Amino acid sequence: MSLDAKRLSGERRAAWLSVIANLFLTVGKIAVGLRAASEALFADGLHNAADLFASAVVLGVIGYANKPADDDHPYGHGKAEVVTSGVVGLLLFIVAGFIVVEAGQTLLEGVGHPPDPAAAWVAAASFALKWALFRYSLHVARRLRSKAIEAIAYDHQTDIAASLAALFGVLFAVAGGQFGVPGLAYADPIGGLIVAAFIVRIAWRMMVEAVHILMERSVDPQAIDIYRSIIARFPDVKRIDRIRAREHGHYILLDVRLSVPSHFTVQEGHDLGRKIKAALMAADDRIREVLIHLNPYSPDG
Repeated sequence: MSLDAKRLSGERRAAWLSVIANLFLTVGKIAVGLRAASEALFADGLHNAADLFASAVVLGVIGYANKPADDDHPYGHGKAEVVTSGVVGLLLFIVAGFIVVEAGQTLLEGVGHPPDPAAAWVAAASFALKWALFRYSLHVARRLRSKAIEAIAYDHQTDIAASLAALFGVLFAVAGGQFGVPGLAYADPIGGLIVAAFIVRIAWRMMVEAVHILMERSVDPQAIDIYRSIIARFPDVKRIDRIRAREHGHYILLDVRLSVPSHFTVQEGHDLGRKIKAALMAADDRIREVLIHLNPYSPDG
C-alpha cells in the first residue's frame, strides 16, 4: 500500500469513528436532555449534532483532498481540507449562537424544576468517550499531518470541555433540587452558556488557522532554517537568494532561488536542482513540490 493510500485509510478510519460516536451522542443527549429537562445536556446534544455534520463533511472531502494534481489543480487538492476546517468552525459559531439564545431565554424566564439525575450520567459518559476520541484523532492528525482530522480532534477537545461544563451544570442543579436550594437550578442553563463559550473559542481558532493557510502564510521559521541548512550543504550553491514555503493543506510547496557558478551548463544546473529537491523531500515528508530557480553567481551580488 502506498503512503498516500495509507494516509487516506487512516483519515477515513478516524472520520468514520467520529461520525458513529457523534451520531450515538447526538441522539442520546438530545433525547435525555429533553426528557430530563436539562438545558446544558440538550445544548451539548446540539453541539454533537453539529459535530456529526462536520465529521460527515470531513469524511466526504478527505478523498478529494488526497487526489493527485491535475490540469485544473496543478498544486494538488490539499486546500480542500483547509476549507473544510473553516466550514466546521463557522458551523460551530452558529451552534454556539443558538445555545446562547436558548440558555439566555431560560435564565430570563426562570427555571422550573431541576433536571433528572440521568442527565448527569449521560454527561459523564460523554466526557469519557470524547476524551478517548480526542486523543486518538489528534494522534492520527499529527501522524498523517491532516488538517481535516485535526479539525475533528479540536472539535472533540471542545466536546470534552463542553461535556464537563454540562456535567457540573446538571450536578449543581440536581443538588439544588435535592437539598432545597432553588437558586442552584440556574446552574443548568449557565452550564449551557459555558458550553457555548468553549465552542466559540475552538471555532475561532479553527477559522483563523484556515484563513492563514488560504492566504498562503509562510511555514514556521524553524522549518525555513532547516531547509536553508540542507541547501547550504551543497558546495555548488554559492548563495541562497530566497526561500519561500507555504502550506497547501496537509503538504508544503517550496520555492527556492539559488545562485550557482555562471559557467554551469543547463544539464549541471538541472542535476544540482534534482539533488537539492531530493534532499529537501527526504528531510521533510510534508514537502510535495520544490520549485528551484537558478541564478548565475556573481561575487558582487
